[in-house]
Amino acid sequence: MRNKRENFLISSSVLIVLGAMFSFGADIMMGAIMGLSGIICFIVGMSIPSRLEMSPEAIASWKPTIERLPDAGRFMYRVDVTLDEPYSSQILCGPCGHLEEVKGLKPLEYTCVSCGRELWISEEE
Repeated sequence: MRNKRENFLISSSVLIVLGAMFSFGADIMMGAIMGLSGIICFIVGMSIPSRLEMSPEAIASWKPTIERLPDAGRFMYRVDVTLDEPYSSQILCGPCGHLEEVKGLKPLEYTCVSCGRELWISEEE
């Protein structure tokens, strides 16, 4: 029961679908009861406020975990860009596990300062 709202909404959709199936199939009364129960679960689920697991300050200061990424035919990298201003990009180099923060949106090209590998070059110019 960690996410009550989501549990009620999933239960309501299952009850409504099963109620419709029973109504067209075998037992109309059982289908009606299940459908009405689904509607009640939906109303209860929509009335429960959703709560954030993280505070806005924790979301703003979030950084990705520093880890080495496995090779998948070529070396991998990870770029996380904030959605709100001021924009910043966190770039994780897969081979060496170096994490660097760059101000602004994702740069057009990037070379890892730790291992010297060229992670990407944008061909748009």
